[in-house]
Amino acid sequence: MGKAVAVKLLAEGHAVYAVARREERMRDLAALGAVVVAADVTVDDDLVRLVERVTAERGGVDVLVNNAGFGLYGAVEDVSLDDARRQFEVNLFGLARLTQLVLPGMRRRGSGRIVNMSSMGGKIYTPLGAWYHATKHAVEGWSDCLRLELAPLGIDVIVIEPGLIDTEFADVVTGPLLARSAAGAYATLATKVADSTRKMYAGGATPPSVIADVIEKAVTARRPRTRYAAGRYAKILMATRKWLGDRVYDRSIMARL
Repeated sequence: MGKAVAVKLLAEGHAVYAVARREERMRDLAALGAVVVAADVTVDDDLVRLVERVTAERGGVDVLVNNAGFGLYGAVEDVSLDDARRQFEVNLFGLARLTQLVLPGMRRRGSGRIVNMSSMGGKIYTPLGAWYHATKHAVEGWSDCLRLELAPLGIDVIVIEPGLIDTEFADVVTGPLLARSAAGAYATLATKVADSTRKMYAGGATPPSVIADVIEKAVTARRPRTRYAAGRYAKILMATRKWLGDRVYDRSIMARL
């Protein structure tokens, strides 16, 4: 999704700094005009150098799109706390630290936009996804508090809630899920969740360009919404839980396995 967002913003004439751990995977973005920077959101020195560079070269960050994240699945009993901490370091604390670093410049200018990539998983939940959903629920609440803090300063905070998007998510989730939980007390459930995840993605996921279009809209809108939900299943699953309650939602999710 991050690459699709960069391509969209470049096409609309924005100056884009594309940041990822694997710089070689962003060479095509450099060819389109992006400034490509290798950085790990869990390494503070990387983030400090990144913001210092953008400030020196462009005068500061006008829009921050916090997109880094991954999905950690497995039974709570089977996932080590070290792995759980890593999930939070990437999905929440890396996002939070980079936000801290860009805020002084935004405050001085009296403007700015922070776009945080959550998920429909920040409002709903799925079996064996406790740690992943915990981080996305945290991003939602963290962003809401931040929005109230920054609104008087002229800085917008926007949450993006993608549904099923055509990315590597299914492969990233299912392999480690089965490695952790397919041979123990949760083996039956783990196999069902892995199979269901693969089938859902094989059945058709939303192109990342849809999320890129949503983010471009959030970046350029005169008065952006606080949240944008887009992509397969996002609105229907969030509405099911919100309006029909947890018990109905629980049954609907388990029936899909």
